[in-house]
Amino acid sequence: MAEAVASAAIPTPAVAPSAPLPVKAVLPWALFVGLLMLVALYFVGAEQGATALFAGEGVHEWVHDGRHLLGFPCH
Repeated sequence: MAEAVASAAIPTPAVAPSAPLPVKAVLPWALFVGLLMLVALYFVGAEQGATALFAGEGVHEWVHDGRHLLGFPCH
């Protein structure tokens, strides 16, 4: 009887079914995130040497550990 009283005292919220997301709403965000990932991959993997956008070793030092973690050679 204690179980019946305890379960009756806890209200369970009704869950409304969620509507599917339309592709038109998701596509711009997916492209934006993909572009950001490509830019990040460029800075980690190639921002050094002939294709460098910034002079000096500043970017190299900021992404140095990530470069090693992903297997890019840097020195």
